Amino acid sequence: MYDALRKYVSDYAGAPVSDGEFELIKEAFTPKKIRKKQYFLQAGDVCKYIGFIVKGAMRQYSVDDKGMEHIIFFAIENWWVSDRESFTMLTPSRFNIDAVEDCELLISTSEKMQQLVSNVPSFTKMLSLLDQRHSFATQKRIHASISMTAEDRFLDLLQNKPAFLQRFPQNMIASYLGISPETLSRIRKKALLK
Repeated sequence: MYDALRKYVSDYAGAPVSDGEFELIKEAFTPKKIRKKQYFLQAGDVCKYIGFIVKGAMRQYSVDDKGMEHIIFFAIENWWVSDRESFTMLTPSRFNIDAVEDCELLISTSEKMQQLVSNVPSFTKMLSLLDQRHSFATQKRIHASISMTAEDRFLDLLQNKPAFLQRFPQNMIASYLGISPETLSRIRKKALLK
């Protein structure tokens, strides 16, 4: 289970993680299993953990006053899951994070992550690159939501994250794209005819 995290850190750091560093990383993370539909985080709670997904699929979403879900984030193997704001600021989260499939995670606390940043240079480098990529992805997502048509957003998802279309139900994909399931169905049919 830890081998996936070791490979991930090594790949991001651009160099193999030493055995000594790997021991420190292993000490900072605890295995956790989450069943399908079980929560990793519920809105209103403080996010105490960050999770690295070894197996499974999860989503992060809010629910509006009318009970509509608004999915802001999907995560699959080798992705991190957490409410970054709540985790860092220790404020109540506005988001739910739950498992769409049975999941196996390695979880850690803010305190343990800070110890890794202080003691494991490869982990620090990985986090820096991760933050950079997260920032780019957020910027891209905002741009897409305010400037692209629903069809263009779907085609972008199809091209850049095709695994999402295989792993998540259509109603969740529609929510993630900010469109109705009916609109998604129409766009999918049109895209398949091309």
